[in-house]
Amino acid sequence: MSLQSRIKDLYMGKTDGVVIESHAKNETAKDIFILKQLVIKDFKLKYRRSFLGVAWSVLNPLLMMVVMAVVFSTIFAQGRNGGAVTPEMYPLYLIVGNVTFTVMSDSTSQALMSILWASSLLKKVKVHRWVFPVQKILFALVNFAFSLVAVAIVMIWFHVMPTWHLILLPVALLLLMLFCMGVGMALSALTVFFRDVQHLWGVVLSAWTYATPIFWTSDYISAMPHWLQIIMWGNPMYNYLQFMRDIFLFQTTPDPMTLTLCVVWALASLVIGYLIFHKTEHKFILYI
Repeated sequence: MSLQSRIKDLYMGKTDGVVIESHAKNETAKDIFILKQLVIKDFKLKYRRSFLGVAWSVLNPLLMMVVMAVVFSTIFAQGRNGGAVTPEMYPLYLIVGNVTFTVMSDSTSQALMSILWASSLLKKVKVHRWVFPVQKILFALVNFAFSLVAVAIVMIWFHVMPTWHLILLPVALLLLMLFCMGVGMALSALTVFFRDVQHLWGVVLSAWTYATPIFWTSDYISAMPHWLQIIMWGNPMYNYLQFMRDIFLFQTTPDPMTLTLCVVWALASLVIGYLIFHKTEHKFILYI
């Protein structure tokens, strides 16, 4: 039975022959079921006909780290400028920043098109529309979990012992996922009405990549003009990268300002994204 048929059966009160009682409690169960099925579907599609399969989610960040570490540590002297990041620490600095930024860029780019990709289903089945952008965020989180294996390999290679600060990882991921959900819902709604958003978002992500200390060290921020420093400190991804690097690399608790800004960006993004999505979702059917 296809995913579409299973979802349709679910909303008819059945799933695999089991009748689900139609009361408010089951609305949550239905949404969870749909989210789970969509994540599984995306997972199978991503690794279908792939020789390496899931291993590629581990190898990709490792290979990217090797290439970027060679380029930026030798040509641009990153990690060799006498700052807080030493040459030995730079690969870990790089891979933590890269996988964190990637989960944001991949999840929002996928969420952006989620409503359009689900147009045939939305026309036939009664389903909460927010499920589709949120599912893309959750799928990116699954991929991020495999990327953490690559981070662990780098830590072992460079003899970086994990500390108790890693218990804050769920907090960092929760805040980052809330931020991505807000951005994803806003983008998915806007893309329904303005198809150019998908092209503009690619440009924004490119600029955002260079404006965030992924491969360049944050020591450079102190040398920037004061107004530019304020912009850099207000960069949401700078704060999320700093949070992750604090617990993985610097093995310290994020300072109150970093934690506060992560919370503020997560809540602001979620509220604004939800409002945009909620205000426009009733018109989706007219444009998809």
